Order: sequence, then structure tokens, then C-alpha cells
Amino acid sequence: MKIPPSELIINADGSAFHLHVKPEQLADKVILVGDPGRVATVAKFFDTIESEVESREFRNITGTYKGKRISVQSTGIGCDNIDIVMNELDALKNIDFETREIKPTHTQLTLVRIGTCGGLQPHTPVGTYVASKKSIGFDGLLNYYDGRNEVCDLDCEKQFVEHMQWSPLKGAPYIIDNDPELLEQIAQDDMVRGYTIACGGFYGPQGRQLRLKIQDPQQNEKVEAFEYDGTKICNFEMESSALAGLSALLGHQALTCCMVIANRWAKEMNTEYKNSIEDLIQKVLDRI
Repeated sequence: MKIPPSELIINADGSAFHLHVKPEQLADKVILVGDPGRVATVAKFFDTIESEVESREFRNITGTYKGKRISVQSTGIGCDNIDIVMNELDALKNIDFETREIKPTHTQLTLVRIGTCGGLQPHTPVGTYVASKKSIGFDGLLNYYDGRNEVCDLDCEKQFVEHMQWSPLKGAPYIIDNDPELLEQIAQDDMVRGYTIACGGFYGPQGRQLRLKIQDPQQNEKVEAFEYDGTKICNFEMESSALAGLSALLGHQALTCCMVIANRWAKEMNTEYKNSIEDLIQKVLDRI
């Protein structure tokens, strides 16, 4: 069955609508970063550069690192952008852009997001690397897709909703495992493994109050206290749940690794983090 042009939008040059990447320009191993400027930071470690494409907040460089073909793709901020990036990356590999038909053989992508986050526990001070064991979506994105219950941890969701006294006005949170095999491969023994919350915003959804009050002033205290299967929530960021959820539905491996640049528990912040994130980048490049 052909996918109509209104659903799969292909540019005149044969590239995906938002990303402007062509099928042959995408590697099977993909590093995802939020900031378009960080694409060059990752790619400077490459031994060779094969292609470079940029459109809006979406920038892609594909090259090789120690014999591995890798693409680094920026997403911009938020789960809504992850929806665009994940669907188009998958389409580039698993839909024939000539016939507009799904390919008979599925290609699995390995995706690792490298980002920054806010730590939520005493054992996640500024500078800690956190690998997400589970991602908790405050954004609601996965609830728009069929099959979300089959890939989510429904028992953990139930306990979280009860613990948080969750307001139905916020929409249902979803909780999904990051790929366990990829977690072992990337996290090894020098990253904290914990649960991560992906928020639908930087201020109110993460419990920050400037001039606007938030619906639940005790939100962050409840988040910090929640524990499931012996693990606590370690950090806030803004993309991991959509990445893990869409990857599970589409049959890809995904993991989010973040460096803590603010500890909400200790009320500490490091705004000069850009140089120190390179160590995390190299670890991921070596292990992907």
C-alpha cells in the first residue's frame, strides 16, 4: 500500500520533509543531541565526514568514527520535536521513498541521545552522567499512538499516578523502559542508572516558579520520593520518553544519557557545562 504525499512528505530532492536528510545519508547508528551547535561538537571526533545537512533546528552530519559509520542528528527541544525526528529517521530506513511503500525487511536503528538534565537526588550532583533505565513521560505524546499499553510499564504507571495524586487535567503520564541491552552496553560502570522524567516544558512542568504558580507546589518533593523496583527518579529532561516510546513501537534500540548541569535537590547550577560534556560524548562514541 502506497503512503500518500500528505502523510509521507518528501522534498523535491528526495529528502525527508523536516530533516532534509536523504535515505543514503543516514547511518544505522545515530547520536541525537538537542542543540544544533552540539552536532559539530560530536562530529569533530569523527575520522571522516561523509555528508552534512541543515534545516531549521535540524542538523545532521554523517561520518565514521573508529571504523563505525555514525550519524549525529539534532532534534531541538521537546518531545514534539522527537516525534518529527523519530518518524522521519524511521521512514528514511524502512519506507521506500521511490514507491512510498513499507520495505519488506525492517532495519533497526541504534539511537543514543546525549543531553543535559537536572539532577533530583543527593547522589546525582552536578557533573554526574545519568543513563535512563526508565523514562516517565509528562508530555503525553505516546498516548496518541496505538500499542502504547503493550510497550509501557503499566504497573509502574499506576503506582506513580497514585503516589503523585496526579491531576487528570495534565493528561496521563506514560512510563517506558529504555533498551536494556543498549543500557548495559553504554552505561557500563561509570554512569548512574535511574528513572528519568521527560517534561513538556522547562518551567512549570519541572516545578519552577517565577511569576506563575504551579498546580502542585509539592510536585518535586513527590517525584524525589517515588521509588519503584528499588530505583528512584534521578533527573528531569525533555525528550527521553518520546525517544524510548517511539523506538519501542517502531522496533529500534534507544537510550538517553545526560550530564547533570543543575541539581534541583541541592539548588546548584553549572552554566559553563559545554566543555565538560565532551567526555560523555567520547564515551558514547566509543561504546555505541
